[in-house]
Amino acid sequence: MRPSGNQETLEQRRYQAVELLEQGFGTNEVARRFGVTSGAVSQWKAKYKQQGRDGLSATPNTGRPAGLSTKQKKRLLRLLLRSPCNFGFATELWTLERICKVIRDYFGIDYDPSSVWHILRNLGWSCQKPQVRARERDEDAIEKWRKQDWPRIKKSPKKR
Repeated sequence: MRPSGNQETLEQRRYQAVELLEQGFGTNEVARRFGVTSGAVSQWKAKYKQQGRDGLSATPNTGRPAGLSTKQKKRLLRLLLRSPCNFGFATELWTLERICKVIRDYFGIDYDPSSVWHILRNLGWSCQKPQVRARERDEDAIEKWRKQDWPRIKKSPKKR
């Protein structure tokens, strides 16, 4: 797991650790001071011996490249603001599987639903479940009942 901090900060930490090693501090002491394992300090020491300061330089964070570009993510957000029914789905509910299908159809990229969830979270979206309410619900009648009938039928505390 990559430690916290930007590349420059981590690089400076490695330089300082090697300086302490050259001053005669032990691997365990240096590891304790920087909050790393002694194995990490040993690796830094070996790289410094082999390549000098260049061996301690920051390396770019590699990994699998993102499937959707920033421009494509913005377009995806615009697509998701439309109704799922516009994409041939039966209900007005977006699910991760449905979003996967839209990404596949519009961008030609296959995603696992858990990856789509991470994309949506990074774009500021959250999981929301629609409220289930009867279509026949009459808000005015409910409010009238709360104000008039409920106080009349509600049990009041017994006086002591």
